[in-house]
Amino acid sequence: MLSETLLNNENSPIRLLQITDTHLFAPEEGALLGVPTLKSFQSVVEQVQQYTPNFDAILATGDISQDHTVQSYQHFVTGIKPLEKPCYWLPGNHDYKPSMGGVLPSSQIKSCEHALIGMHWQLIILDSQVVGVPHGALSTEQLELLDRALSLHSDRHSLVLLHHHPLPAGSAWLDQHQLKDNQDFWSVINKHRNVSGIVCGHIHQELDRMVNGVRLLATPSTCVQFLPDSDDFALDPQAPGWRTLDLLQDGTIETKVHRLTNCDFSADSEAGGY
Repeated sequence: MLSETLLNNENSPIRLLQITDTHLFAPEEGALLGVPTLKSFQSVVEQVQQYTPNFDAILATGDISQDHTVQSYQHFVTGIKPLEKPCYWLPGNHDYKPSMGGVLPSSQIKSCEHALIGMHWQLIILDSQVVGVPHGALSTEQLELLDRALSLHSDRHSLVLLHHHPLPAGSAWLDQHQLKDNQDFWSVINKHRNVSGIVCGHIHQELDRMVNGVRLLATPSTCVQFLPDSDDFALDPQAPGWRTLDLLQDGTIETKVHRLTNCDFSADSEAGGY
């Protein structure tokens, strides 16, 4: 298990910044459903610098690239550099892991499976990608990683990261692409009592739900938004966003979704899919 340690003041909450589903291209003008994804990503970074200057680390929960190129991942590495904090990333269904590895080593990107953060918390970073298909799944090795980390650090509150949503979000077209065989995942989660939260991307919308005492969170994309509770593909006109999470010593998560202001990144309302 590839692990590392991120320290902060013992008496302060850990503040994390989640950025997800950037869908970057090699060409700087590349667009997804009419939204120039690099420009919207850069606008998010600029507003984070302006309004959320103090945090400990970045969580990038997949679909970093749309076109699989090394250049698209380099845009991400360059784009987060002004934030000057370590970034833990994982692959989504649109990502290409050889190209992700093509920008490593990076002083900022952390390609690891596990991190101890502060005195009271751990991150467990899972790979739910199934190559060539949009839905997710966790291999036996990933489930064992999860179980082992929860067992070895049973004294720590745990935040589990993966790309795919592990329960239906309420949109039929999206939910067919959720984490498959998720009962195996939940069997491991429910076996332990130190999981405080699960954080995912993939659904391009805000989700905040309690499941058997565990908080399940998803976050708007930095580019295109999907309309919640829609059985068919539909876009949401809300602005691109990001999330902050404050991890408290008692295992509580305080969190807020933020969205761009004074920026127009409207998607193609006539699009029938992507």
